[in-house]
Amino acid sequence: MSHSTAEQMRQWQGPALFTFGFRPFFLFGALWAGLAMPLWIVVFTGALELPTRFDPVTWHAHAFLFGYLGAIIAGFLLTAVPNWTGRLPVVGWQLAGLFALWCAGRVAVLVSALLPAWGAAAVDLAFPLVLSAVLLREIVAGKNWRNLIVLALLGVFFLANLLFHVEAARGVYAAEGFGLRLGLAAGLMLISVVGGRIVPSFTRNWLVREGREERPAAPMQRFDKLVLIVSLVALLLWVVMPSQPATGIGLLLMGGLHLGRLTRWKGGRTGAEPLVWVLHLAYACIPLGALWAGLSVLRPDWIAPAGAQHLWMAGALGLMTLAVMTRATLGHTGQALHAGSATLAIYLALVVSVLFRLAAGIWPEMALYHLSATFWTLAFVGFAAVYGPLLARRRPGK
Repeated sequence: MSHSTAEQMRQWQGPALFTFGFRPFFLFGALWAGLAMPLWIVVFTGALELPTRFDPVTWHAHAFLFGYLGAIIAGFLLTAVPNWTGRLPVVGWQLAGLFALWCAGRVAVLVSALLPAWGAAAVDLAFPLVLSAVLLREIVAGKNWRNLIVLALLGVFFLANLLFHVEAARGVYAAEGFGLRLGLAAGLMLISVVGGRIVPSFTRNWLVREGREERPAAPMQRFDKLVLIVSLVALLLWVVMPSQPATGIGLLLMGGLHLGRLTRWKGGRTGAEPLVWVLHLAYACIPLGALWAGLSVLRPDWIAPAGAQHLWMAGALGLMTLAVMTRATLGHTGQALHAGSATLAIYLALVVSVLFRLAAGIWPEMALYHLSATFWTLAFVGFAAVYGPLLARRRPGK
């Protein structure tokens, strides 16, 4: 398959950006995440008004959850599915067309007030719909039935985006609505499933290479399946009835089980390699967010729920995607699987951004929001600056 893939890439005479799915979506997804944040701060402070039908906070939430995360999911799956199915990757004009649909969605939502009603939603939803069709074709043709769960989660993500648009059109505050919770839950389940495979696998590979005797628990054992089932139930409760005591108890149980799962992966032995320990740190934001959310449901007088949402969105989704993007880019462009000082700085910038955002939820000072946004921008624009040259040029010999 590798020979056929390389041959197909060589036949494409267009930009190197469209020789593999991770290239355009990782690069421009990161740029979108980095540049949309300072734009939102300017809008949030009242210095600028966007021609969008969304209120500023709703646009901000949509831009990250369905804009940025949608791009990174696409880049990851378009790269992973050929490995899962043994089929050729989507390259060339097909890939360029998918990327153009994603770009059109970002522009349409940004200027939705200038478009007919539901015009922006139709453009925005076209990308995940076409992406799902492409991936379904590949999975069915490759008879790779075990990964249909990933495609099912992508379908839920599409439904969540649709509901988000419906709520916004009806005047509901969509930034705290059903669609956002469903989309976030789908993203967390995707990390729980895929992260549950790659975190212990990459950790084991590194420990073997370093000559360490410790080994993480093998992925997807009975305990892992229990964690996923409990997580699915707890997150569904949170989506449907976010303030009920049963939801709080479910989230606390979910958090405890994920912490137990994480300790089985020997992350404490990986401190010498940021490319590995960042995966464990990102995954840790799932149980930390669940515990925070559970406590906020059961004791709202103690803790506000906003911190859980930011731990999940910026910590779990943001840091995990950044970790996967750096590792995948290094691996697929023939670089050593090692995080240098620039990559470490990217990781730390995002961690600091999350900490400042959590602090802003406790002490709502505008300076804390600005600091969080600044470090967020440094992380994602930093990724584009450091990894952009690797993503935009052909791998030698390919």
